[in-house]
Amino acid sequence: MKTVQLSIIGLTYSQSQNNAYALLLGEENGPRRLPIVIGAFEAQSIAIALEKDLMPPRPLTHDLFTSLGLSFNIYLKEVIIHKLDKGIFYSYLVCELDGETKKIDSRTSDAVALALRFNSPIYTYENILEQAGIILDDDTKIHTPSINYKTEELKAKEKAPKESSTEASSLVRLSDKKLQEQLNEALEKEDYEQAALIRDELSRRNPHS
Repeated sequence: MKTVQLSIIGLTYSQSQNNAYALLLGEENGPRRLPIVIGAFEAQSIAIALEKDLMPPRPLTHDLFTSLGLSFNIYLKEVIIHKLDKGIFYSYLVCELDGETKKIDSRTSDAVALALRFNSPIYTYENILEQAGIILDDDTKIHTPSINYKTEELKAKEKAPKESSTEASSLVRLSDKKLQEQLNEALEKEDYEQAALIRDELSRRNPHS
């Protein structure tokens, strides 16, 4: 069965389910996108892996699994989203140890979080992409852990007041030193969304640092 390689387009808050997020995957060299609803914890873990310069003070669960695998020379060769049943995507972790390959059943959100950490490719089958893939008018580039994209089923909160926008505007008035202090404090509290806002403001002021 033909496989199609996928890349991560972004994350957005899901309007169809409370306290859930939508992970948007896109086919390489093609227009089709695969939206997958995931939980808040998994969305946070994926967002942290995407934001390479955010380092949690303590390892998250997916960081722990990655360290454990690497310590015992277990390599995540690839992730395969192999089944779609009643709106739920099923995935395999294709792992390799001493030349021997094993498939391990995994939730797709966990599989993607681990693939990012192992720098492993993500695949799905052509029939799954034909069944659940959508074509969007435009995609939004990844800038922060929360990425908005437009579909009929899943829309970002474009008309709602953005708390993050208010927070971002208040950061503009702070000095670099104060921002760095708040960044360290946010990381200590594991408030990665706030840490990302502060980091973006620091990057805007110091684009070459």
